[in-house]
Amino acid sequence: MGLKRRAFLRRSGLLMAALGISEAGLSLLAERYQQALAQPTRRKLALLVGINQYPEQVCDCALVRGNALNGCLTDVELQRELLIHRFGFQPSDILVLTDQQATRQNIEDAFLFHLTNQAQAGDVVVFHFSGLGSRIHSESPGESQTSLVPIDGWMPTDDDPTIHDLLEDTLGLLLRSLSTEQVTTILDAGYTDLGRTVQGNLRIRSRPTAVIGQPSEAELAIQEQLMSQFKLSPEQVRTQWQSGQLPGVVLTASRSNLIATEGQWNGFNAGLFTYALTQQLWWSTPATTLRTSLSLAASSVKQLSGIEQQPGLVGQKLQLTKLPAYNLTPETTDADGVIQAVDDDGRVHVWLAGLPTLVLEHYGAASVLAIVSPAAELATDSTENEASSNKAQLPLLQTRSRDGLMVKARPCCGESSQFIRSGQLVQELVRVLPRNIGLTVALDASLERIERVDATSAFSSIPRVSSVIAGEPADFLFGKTAMAQPTLTASLAPSPAPANRNYGLFSLGRDAIPNTLTQDDEAIKTAVNRITPQLRTLLALKLLRLTANRGSSRLNLQATLEMIAPQERIIMQQETVRLQPASLLEKEVKPRVYTADLFTTDGSATLPIGSRIRYQLRNCGSQPVYFILLGLDPSGNPIAFYSTAESTAILPGETLVVPQAVTEWVVQGTSGLAETHLILSRSPFTQAYQALKAPSQADVRQVVVIQNPLDVMQMVLQDLHNASADLLPHVDIPADTYALDVHAWTTFSFVYQVTQG
Repeated sequence: MGLKRRAFLRRSGLLMAALGISEAGLSLLAERYQQALAQPTRRKLALLVGINQYPEQVCDCALVRGNALNGCLTDVELQRELLIHRFGFQPSDILVLTDQQATRQNIEDAFLFHLTNQAQAGDVVVFHFSGLGSRIHSESPGESQTSLVPIDGWMPTDDDPTIHDLLEDTLGLLLRSLSTEQVTTILDAGYTDLGRTVQGNLRIRSRPTAVIGQPSEAELAIQEQLMSQFKLSPEQVRTQWQSGQLPGVVLTASRSNLIATEGQWNGFNAGLFTYALTQQLWWSTPATTLRTSLSLAASSVKQLSGIEQQPGLVGQKLQLTKLPAYNLTPETTDADGVIQAVDDDGRVHVWLAGLPTLVLEHYGAASVLAIVSPAAELATDSTENEASSNKAQLPLLQTRSRDGLMVKARPCCGESSQFIRSGQLVQELVRVLPRNIGLTVALDASLERIERVDATSAFSSIPRVSSVIAGEPADFLFGKTAMAQPTLTASLAPSPAPANRNYGLFSLGRDAIPNTLTQDDEAIKTAVNRITPQLRTLLALKLLRLTANRGSSRLNLQATLEMIAPQERIIMQQETVRLQPASLLEKEVKPRVYTADLFTTDGSATLPIGSRIRYQLRNCGSQPVYFILLGLDPSGNPIAFYSTAESTAILPGETLVVPQAVTEWVVQGTSGLAETHLILSRSPFTQAYQALKAPSQADVRQVVVIQNPLDVMQMVLQDLHNASADLLPHVDIPADTYALDVHAWTTFSFVYQVTQG
């Protein structure tokens, strides 16, 4: 749908005024629009919308502390940095609307003027929205649809029953207005109406109640205009959205009947989905498909929220299994972040959102980063020879402090920062972790004041465990179990649960951790004492997750999860992406990338109870590696593969099957989430296997529940620390830390849903 220059200037005037763009700037934008129409090369355009500061009359909730949401502007930053530094978007081709700018009309106008009127066939378009979603009920019985809530999406009243949201039908028509099929839509918003704004320790990105009313005249007018252009009826538009047949692909933070949430970490808030997705895309390679990135992102989301949030993927391009993210091959190497500024005194500011949130939170001072790309432009007095030698002269960076997603670093060993420029990418080289990392438990808001006081006192007596109030950064949640009371008549619904004193542990999204629950009425102190072993297990799990480095490891390895019964198929496969160029087998062994064919709609894997599974570990490198397998089963029990350190060696070019054919790994227990971590190292896990202490010969080379997971995990970190000792660059490392070199280890993390069948 094109507009002439005069129409473009007239219709976009209000939008540009709202964005603070002058008349000269508007004229320049119009010229860019006309140039785009004549531009033969493939263009990349993005519209990013993020809203935190909703008024109470819009979000339908009381703003007790701060904003309705806190992570949506961070989401926009995450997308913008990724699009520019990994996918080659020009900053001038990315339009950002935040908070007061993001009115319904501004969003729709920006879509039409920035995307529709500039994008031509074959161009790449990205539309991202982070904010509140809502469910809209028509005044006609049985009719409803979802919507995105703009900053001026006022709730309807008896006097004015108008709905001011951006409706799903309108968004579908806007997507249809694009001349290109290469469009990706990311919606980090939810549509459930649960009557509350938080779920456990996470903030829900949807209005707490459904809305009843009629669309505004302006909304109906733009719908009518677009339907007339495409010769569509309202019924056809609704069917298109409900069937998922939307242009390109649409990535959603969760299914429409589940929650979408944002979390809080030390120094920043972000949407669980947006952070997980963009982080995976920092690690992506030209061979990485969108489905693979979504699957890994969904696993990260579920580790935090449990099964309450399940990302989704729909669209007309869904059938293209090898479709890359954003319809693009990354233009730069995979990385963990980008340099944003260099101070006159040599201090370097690094955006480090390419690391998982848990790793970033505990990224110790003295970690080491390598600069992997020279600046696009050098100082004007640089010679050509000087420019060609810059890469070799670039120093390593050692971190000093962190503020949110930004890390301050300095060149190592007193080297100069002369050739360091903003825009250069960085990769992790040495991960430094404190040895005294603890577990933080948030006290659920449903607890009474006296219960919170008692819980705080009880948790304070447990080594390496601390408690915080609800809403503060935490690893897990402590609260009451909600149990319905049985009735005498089976046909009657369960009666509401009375006030109870049944306590347990939950994920941040209040998904119960099974082996921490009880039906017994108990005092807080008794409950905390009862779950102390599980707290140690969860601390071990946290340490285990902190080793995740599939994207930053320099070992050349591959791990595959397979089902061998009731049918044989590959479930999930992962491989390292930063392969060493000197690998002896680089030309002979080509790791393949599989797309799991047992995915749910959110891209994550499911396994029915009773399945027989195994892992295949492939060493594609030039030196032997050794492995250890640890994890958590669906019942919340810590598991390990019992073996000896010496028998876990995998020689170059070899593939090891775990467990061997003589034993079986049968998926057992209850339905729920399970996660398995395969850690491979250039040195044997001598101390870790000594800590395992197989209780009997019959348990050797089998996967069984272990009793001392925290002891084992601490020894794993010590083994990795020892394996890294002779690889570390000549930098000062604090004595009370683990220093892990990415050339020494790889951790593959597999998360899957166990179902009843």
